[in-house]
Amino acid sequence: MTQGALPFKYEEEKSGLGLTALAGLPVYLDMARVMDLSGSIDRHVVVRKGGQGWTDSQVVMALILLNIAGGDCVEDLKVLEQDEGFRQVLLNCRWHGKSRKERRKLQRRWRKQCKRAVPSPSAVFRYLSAFGIDYEAKAGSAVIPAPSSHIKGLVRVNQDLLSCMQRCRKQTVATLDMDATLVATHKSEALYCYKGFSAYQPLNTWWAEQGLVVHSEFRDGNVPAGYEQLRVFKEALECLPHDIERVQMRSDTAGYQHDLLKYCDSGEDPRFGRIEFAVGCPVSKEFKRAVEQACKHDWQTLYIEKDGKKIASRRQWAEVCFVPNEIGKSKTGRNYRYLATREAMEEQQCLPGMDDDKQYPFATMTEQGRKYKVFGIVTNKDQPGNELINWLYERCGQSEEVHRAMKDDFAGGTLPCGGFGQNTAWWWIMLLALNLNAIMKRLVLGAQWATRKMKAIRYALVHIAGRIISHSRELIIRCGRELAWLIDIRRKIGRLGSI
Repeated sequence: MTQGALPFKYEEEKSGLGLTALAGLPVYLDMARVMDLSGSIDRHVVVRKGGQGWTDSQVVMALILLNIAGGDCVEDLKVLEQDEGFRQVLLNCRWHGKSRKERRKLQRRWRKQCKRAVPSPSAVFRYLSAFGIDYEAKAGSAVIPAPSSHIKGLVRVNQDLLSCMQRCRKQTVATLDMDATLVATHKSEALYCYKGFSAYQPLNTWWAEQGLVVHSEFRDGNVPAGYEQLRVFKEALECLPHDIERVQMRSDTAGYQHDLLKYCDSGEDPRFGRIEFAVGCPVSKEFKRAVEQACKHDWQTLYIEKDGKKIASRRQWAEVCFVPNEIGKSKTGRNYRYLATREAMEEQQCLPGMDDDKQYPFATMTEQGRKYKVFGIVTNKDQPGNELINWLYERCGQSEEVHRAMKDDFAGGTLPCGGFGQNTAWWWIMLLALNLNAIMKRLVLGAQWATRKMKAIRYALVHIAGRIISHSRELIIRCGRELAWLIDIRRKIGRLGSI
């Protein structure tokens, strides 16, 4: 019987040829091995305290590989298990480097011989339930529950990844970009965010120089992005490797918290002292009045750099004299620099039934009959205004792109259940996969891949077709393309182990 419109048909392959659609994924196992990721997971997470079933590293590594392969839910583990060739690679790597005593100990974790390469979805759900906490979200109150010891273990695993990256690619400065992102969800336990839909709102800290996520705090959707941001910033500073000498901080207007700005400027941090920052400033009525007082010759054209050339943009910038009430009444108030940028808008009519100030998602002001969109910046850096503004705007091109990758390229946009602790663990495991892939791009694949999206990496590397052959106690992966590239990748990873 004809199966479709064209002259071909599908049949089941029963001979077991060891085929795989993931011939490039094992190089991530190489990278995890060099970074001692499995050892770090077993040392820090400690969910499996007993001697039965899957170990911590086996479950977490399975979910990391799931993220890299493109899966976005627990049920997608079935696809990994059904890939016969990749399954053979996982089973073979399970025993590598272990003594006979360690192998027997692993075998005794099962009453019957374990034939699966990755845990079943039901086993993973049971594992994630260990991250559950006694917490019930309530609308109208901003509550951030304390993380469990297991979540803190995942944070320490991420710290180990940061240290490995720092060892291989040393940096002395850490520019930390703090920003929250909304993860839309239909979970009944989720609360409504400020945009009017149910969501969670993790607050993330991004290390610009290394291209890694330093810290993240999973939050309910109703918790404001700036809520307790100073505490989160201090936790992020603790996650940095020991040999970082200087820290800078960037944020949007959510970071305009005077306790945070004072902590950075006053040098209260015992490790880094004074921390330079550039943060978006809300355009209040008082700030608008300060902008209006700027003279015509104070406004300068904002130049942007493109392909090594300075190009004049449509924006202008000026330093303004502004002292907010929150610090102006205090004897210990700080003296910050306030800058404003403006961009002329095209003439257009106001929408019916809306005030002129409310029809735009940004602040506007009118000067000499012309309308401008206005943004504010506060900083404690002694840097020319044009350079400072461009430095702050770099945040929008890096950390916010990572938010898209978390939710679209990886499994951060599809949460497994309604439990807050379980979703927090899922989010952190996604971050481990994201950082592992970032390390792979920067240390192994090369600079040309550093900005490539995960879709391109999966198409070119992860989803290479291959066949697994066992010969003379060796496991061989035969592939029809990119063989020289795969060998070169493995050699580069091997050299990282000697650094």
